[in-house]
Amino acid sequence: MTFRKSFASAAATVLAGAALCLAAPGTAHAADPCRLGWSNVGPRTCAMTDVRTAPVAFLGDGVCVGILNVSGNAFDGPLAEYTEAPGAAHAVVLRIGQGFSPLGTWAPTVLACDVHLVVEWHNLDHGNTGSVTRFVPAARTNNSPEIVLADTGPGRVQLTVRTDRPNLPQSVEIFVP
Repeated sequence: MTFRKSFASAAATVLAGAALCLAAPGTAHAADPCRLGWSNVGPRTCAMTDVRTAPVAFLGDGVCVGILNVSGNAFDGPLAEYTEAPGAAHAVVLRIGQGFSPLGTWAPTVLACDVHLVVEWHNLDHGNTGSVTRFVPAARTNNSPEIVLADTGPGRVQLTVRTDRPNLPQSVEIFVP
């Protein structure tokens, strides 16, 4: 009889523990924001918007023809210490890569030239405007992109990416949480 009681007690404990393990994460954190990482000013939520534009075609120095591939994230932040833009909040981080490799990552990249990138933004909700200019060497391919931070503030943002040389600029409207 003692063995039955201890076995039943152990089985009940295991079942109760398993139920808590399965139920606790859903109920204990239901009101908490989703946390992707920590920074020195508090938790970061999961509010993010992906950003991608069509490639920006441009003429570089001399007879060089290039394309810029633009992608990134708009976020509420603040970003954690070891991220691309530590402490940034309500902004857009863009990853700028040049050219493409027709045979994969180990083949040479074509359509890449040294160029000055210009990122301009207009916050449609608050009226704030701004721009960032950054030199992007031809070696900054999609495997090692240049990181550009646009400190736009929250709201609907019109983002335009162009170069300081003759180019076909690309614009996109995004929501920055």
